[in-house]
Amino acid sequence: MTVSAENGKGGQAMHKPPVVSPQAWEAAREQLLVKEKAETRARDALAAERRRMPWMAVEKGYAFEGPQGKVSLLDLFDNRHQLILYRAFYEPSVFGWPEHACRGCSMVADQVAHVAHLNARDTTLVFASRAPQADIARLKARMGWTMPWVTITDRFDKDFGVDEWHGTNVFYRDGERIFRTYFINNRGDEQMGGTWNYLDITPLGRQEVWEDSPKGYPQTPTYKWWNWHDSYMPDAEPDKKWVEVSDAGEAAFRAESANEKS
Repeated sequence: MTVSAENGKGGQAMHKPPVVSPQAWEAAREQLLVKEKAETRARDALAAERRRMPWMAVEKGYAFEGPQGKVSLLDLFDNRHQLILYRAFYEPSVFGWPEHACRGCSMVADQVAHVAHLNARDTTLVFASRAPQADIARLKARMGWTMPWVTITDRFDKDFGVDEWHGTNVFYRDGERIFRTYFINNRGDEQMGGTWNYLDITPLGRQEVWEDSPKGYPQTPTYKWWNWHDSYMPDAEPDKKWVEVSDAGEAAFRAESANEKS
């Protein structure tokens, strides 16, 4: 069976896939799933390699302006070990100013998940632009964005490859020493916004026991740290009921996977 072709953009006919039976559709899905699972394993392996990348010491001090005044790069960690810093273009030279930030950067901002989940993994997410704080506060309120957002006041953007283009830098804090551990830009930034994708570019990763991480890295049982974004408490033990629910779900998943292989 074929589907009638509607005209697409420019009057071109759309060449749509065939319509098949439920059995044939399921077979096609299973065939594609093999490749999708391979891609997932490859993505996990790449994240593991990323956690083993060398670090670069940040020797210079950098100053930003936050809602409460001047802050340093160290301050942006907010006492956590990991910092993800996204350079968003919102300043007088950007199209849309002052009502809007860059359209692409705004799409990234629209995709950012609740930062409480990152915070629970010892990770802070911050946006940085050259716009004054008053403009940033107005923009955030108008667009419904809640992530921390600071003003760049020095050469940070030039020193870290984000003076003329967007990009995401990742840093690790060891006491008062700061290290640059990763950088992603261009189409790589398209995947940013979700909790898992953010954690996968950090040096500590998701910090779950299934991950291939260097010896001594913090890891906790899979699923057990998950919580409602308004219910995280520092150093709290996993909720007993959630442990039971997640254990049951994981057991069912493992049993299904074993049946598929047999």
